[in-house]
Amino acid sequence: MLPVEHALPNPSEPHPWRTIAVVAAGVATLELLGLVVVGTALVAKPVAQNARAAAIKHAAAPAKPKAPTTPILARRVVRVTILNGNGIAGAAAATASQVRTRGYKIGRVGNARRAYGRSVVIYRGTFRREAVRLAHDLGLALVSPLDGLRARDLHGAQLAVVLGSRGSRRDC
Repeated sequence: MLPVEHALPNPSEPHPWRTIAVVAAGVATLELLGLVVVGTALVAKPVAQNARAAAIKHAAAPAKPKAPTTPILARRVVRVTILNGNGIAGAAAATASQVRTRGYKIGRVGNARRAYGRSVVIYRGTFRREAVRLAHDLGLALVSPLDGLRARDLHGAQLAVVLGSRGSRRDC
């Protein structure tokens, strides 16, 4: 039989390859961190400059013209229908008088087909701004597009005031 040699561990240096691997990993981590910092600095500067230039360009650009809007109609050309939805006799006539003194044309004055909980100014088509102005004139809080009524219920008017049973006036 041939003699076999066995390598015996050296007690003075336990596992030198582990120490070398830990040191190499530490050096690689520091290099990676350095590369990330340098890369961020190189990329961030142009991005910041582009963002600053875009902000200056946006601030200096003339504002886009707004879509042309029709001017708000004068009160004297706006026709208003007054409907009583609260069941109190004479409420529609009294409100029609208030609306007339504000300069509006009065269309039909009568009863609503159903009861309403709150008073509301209803508008048809593009007459929202006129409806908001009328609601402000009367101290009403609710303004709504044609809802629950048909256009023929307005009898040619652009706006309708439907009086409800609960007080819905607000402080203007």
